[in-house]
Amino acid sequence: MANVKYYDVILKPVVTEKSMAGMGEKKYTFLVHTEANKTMIKEAVEKMFQGTKVKSVNTMNLDGKTKRRGATSGKTSKTKKAIVQLTEDSKEIEIFTGL
Repeated sequence: MANVKYYDVILKPVVTEKSMAGMGEKKYTFLVHTEANKTMIKEAVEKMFQGTKVKSVNTMNLDGKTKRRGATSGKTSKTKKAIVQLTEDSKEIEIFTGL
């Protein structure tokens, strides 16, 4: 496995209707590094967002979609998505509050 630091684990937040609905239950969705495991994701969230405590992490590996342009076909890159559940006494994540 590559030497992945905690600041390289979380790539960007996922902003969809379903992920916004989960924010009421303190569930936040992020695109993460494909080689990151649940422990690394938990550590990254707790270090990057001060005052947060992670209760659980669920991950999904997403295969790349097949795309075509004329006769040429290819695939987009694989991605990994993580849904992070915070504890009840944890602080909110600020990047989602203005959305």
